[in-house]
Amino acid sequence: MTFQAILFDAYGTLFDVYSISVMAEKLFPGKGEALAALWRDKQIEYTRLRTMSSTYKPFWEVTQDALIFSCKKLALDLDLNAQHALMSQYAKLPAFKENLSVLDALKSKGLKLAILSNANAAMLDAVVKAAGMETHFVHLLSADTVKKFKTAPETYQLGTELFSVPASQILFVSSNGWDICGASWFGYQTFWVNRAHAPLEELGVKPNGQGHSLTDLLAFVEHQPAS
Repeated sequence: MTFQAILFDAYGTLFDVYSISVMAEKLFPGKGEALAALWRDKQIEYTRLRTMSSTYKPFWEVTQDALIFSCKKLALDLDLNAQHALMSQYAKLPAFKENLSVLDALKSKGLKLAILSNANAAMLDAVVKAAGMETHFVHLLSADTVKKFKTAPETYQLGTELFSVPASQILFVSSNGWDICGASWFGYQTFWVNRAHAPLEELGVKPNGQGHSLTDLLAFVEHQPAS
């Protein structure tokens, strides 16, 4: 194949981060989807601001800050019990239904698989184990190692250091368009799991492949020429 290993983003790619809307709806009827959407947007915004300004905080704390802001913005009364209930969802986010079978198929092809995420190690360990995926990945790479979030090149470099091959020999998989741009600029081959059916970012980047689920990723890999 034209690549030797695959790096996966975690949230939105392997795990359904918007499933938090179910718990949010129970706590704040009529506001669940709005809270889940704003929380996710603010979470990513805070990672960018902190990286640009060299004011790093672990992803767990960034996520909590984003939740508190989002509830204030939506005029929701977030007490400590509700905060704990929502934050605890990150340890048990559901995996997308096709994940395990696709990951098994990719491993059977001899590909090395790893996760590269903004999440700190404890968050990654918990959600991967809850989904029964701990045997599928050779390593869980965290931005916490370099104290910078994606799209910092130092974070993407964790993948090349792990596999000891050039970025051009690694496929990076994400559901986030901005993440695909960052990984492409770093030099990875990229596959966009466009679950939201969103347009391409206007940043002059086109992924090497795209689809709407990991099943489409498997088809893309199977059609690659032998190396």
